[in-house]
Amino acid sequence: MILLIQIDDSGSGSLIGGTCIGAMRRETKEYAYDIIPLHFYHDHAFEKKLYLNHVITIIKNLFHRLGVNKDEKIEVCRGYMFDELRLYLKEEGYHFYNTVIEDPLQSKIEKTFEEYTISLGLPREFLNYTKYPFHFHRLLRWVYADYENRSCLCKTGWKSWKKYGNLNLQIEESCLNHSKYKCLKCFEKIENNTNVKVLKYHSNKPNIIYLHMNC
Repeated sequence: MILLIQIDDSGSGSLIGGTCIGAMRRETKEYAYDIIPLHFYHDHAFEKKLYLNHVITIIKNLFHRLGVNKDEKIEVCRGYMFDELRLYLKEEGYHFYNTVIEDPLQSKIEKTFEEYTISLGLPREFLNYTKYPFHFHRLLRWVYADYENRSCLCKTGWKSWKKYGNLNLQIEESCLNHSKYKCLKCFEKIENNTNVKVLKYHSNKPNIIYLHMNC
């Protein structure tokens, strides 16, 4: 029986975190993955697209973990993330072709990336609010709510980060008499009649962030 290996990615469009690269043997559902580290999305490394070469390093490791041999057919996601990998697979004599990767690998790798971002500190409830594939400006609000600790989790080599990642921040104090908000720093509910810290900035539109006074 000829087995089939599928390769896909998740998270390349998310402001937060690196990118998840995964492989699955379709017949047995054996699955392995790794994450492209964030430093590949910073400054010169990102400009030189070194993350594309790191995909090869990851796939070599995943192939080893899954015991992939050159008799197995390989399906590769059509996306740009695998441009360098395709050259490597061709040079090494693997039998591969480009296609749209669907379930079960698609859902599996998306879930893997979601769990990874949660491990970085992104609240699960907030993740559900942003919707896949991670709305940039909603994630940016989460970052600005605790900029000192969260900006380091971003793909800072992006042009969009260079445009919106260092905006002027206005800080005020106010009282929310009728609150429907959660603090975007601790993600706990802000109760009615609570004094709050108010962060204001303008990205693609005016933004207001409410935080507990002690957050």
